[in-house]
Amino acid sequence: MADILQTLKERRSCRKYKSELIPQESLDKILEAGTYAASGMGKQSAIIVAITNKADRDKVSELNARVMGKTDIDPFYGAPEIIVVLADKNAHTYLNDGTLVLGNMMAEAESLGLATCWIHRAKEVFESDEGKALLKKWGIEGDYEGIGNLALGFADAPKNNPLPRKANYIYYVK
Repeated sequence: MADILQTLKERRSCRKYKSELIPQESLDKILEAGTYAASGMGKQSAIIVAITNKADRDKVSELNARVMGKTDIDPFYGAPEIIVVLADKNAHTYLNDGTLVLGNMMAEAESLGLATCWIHRAKEVFESDEGKALLKKWGIEGDYEGIGNLALGFADAPKNNPLPRKANYIYYVK
């Protein structure tokens, strides 16, 4: 059985990816891990969009870069696949629910030897007219807010060393 704490200690954000797609079996495991994230009252308000189509991946990248005000970069660091997590704004815990989905998927990817990086600005991308058009194209309807994006693939650079854990991170109240 996997040592979850060790997996969490080893995970780092990757900012350089190889161009090859990950195996479908690995992608399926990562997505399934997201579906087992805790959610407020078990409502499972989040949805997961796995984007392996290059044209759609590149469009999301373009929109994300535009939100940054930098149209000459790829905010996904060349990752060939991205995962978008959105959540139903009608659930009181939607932001927390979507965040936990992303966390589960990052941990599962690490356990499979794959690299990830949480990329922000999903909210702004999918509030835009072009972002809404993508959701419609993908058959997604509802009152969803973008929670985060996950760059996913094989790392093309060594992992950074972890930063030391900050002082006073943990308080015991006994």
